[in-house]
Amino acid sequence: MNFENIKIEKKAHICILTIDHPPANAWNLATMNDFGQAIDEVEKEQEIRVLILTGAGEKCFSAGFDVSDAANSAETSPKGRDIWTKIDRFSKPVIAAINGFAMGGGLELAMCCHFRIMVDAPKATIGLTELNLGIIPGWGGTQRLMNIVGKARALDMILFSKRIGAREALEIGLVNKVSTPESLMDDAMDFAQTLAKRPPIAVSCVLKAMSAGQYEGTDRGLQVETAGSGIVEKSRDCTEGFTAFLEKREPNFTGE
Repeated sequence: MNFENIKIEKKAHICILTIDHPPANAWNLATMNDFGQAIDEVEKEQEIRVLILTGAGEKCFSAGFDVSDAANSAETSPKGRDIWTKIDRFSKPVIAAINGFAMGGGLELAMCCHFRIMVDAPKATIGLTELNLGIIPGWGGTQRLMNIVGKARALDMILFSKRIGAREALEIGLVNKVSTPESLMDDAMDFAQTLAKRPPIAVSCVLKAMSAGQYEGTDRGLQVETAGSGIVEKSRDCTEGFTAFLEKREPNFTGE
């Protein structure tokens, strides 16, 4: 499937989705619709085990909502909230390769990803700067930033519209790894390839259990964990994992 504002590249078990809406990879209605369809396609494709999200160009991951498309905000914003939550609850690992600045909805999207790798460059900063416009983060930012870095630090960043660089983001746990501009995508691919070797069914069960616990409470999370345990025990990957352990070799998980 071809999209105007989203580029899809597939390499073995890894899919790279690139936000390609110049000049700042901002989210208008057309880009949001493309992204939603692309995400659905990736989730359905069994061969894809890991998803990488990044932005086109060398300066910008995403600037957030496209204010030039404000006439469609009543439709774009609810879609943003829904799709960002879908990423947060995705059944496959999602890596944000933050290739430049990520503001507002752009950072909110990155925070939905399971892992974040950020480029360390002078102009690469991230922040929830909505209050500068007299509005608030509306695509999950008030909740997800607090969950990642703690309430006090999240309030400091949001209420003062602070922008931080890669090193500070790493220090406070907002990103998992810092990379150079030249090696960002190689680092993201290396990480994705390592993840893709993990047992896909078990990975999915872990993500679903954690998501259920986060959104529906610990009791529900434990129920989903129990169900997942039953599923993986019957899988061929379980047999392969134990066999490989006994034979002292690396397992070859097939997702069956």
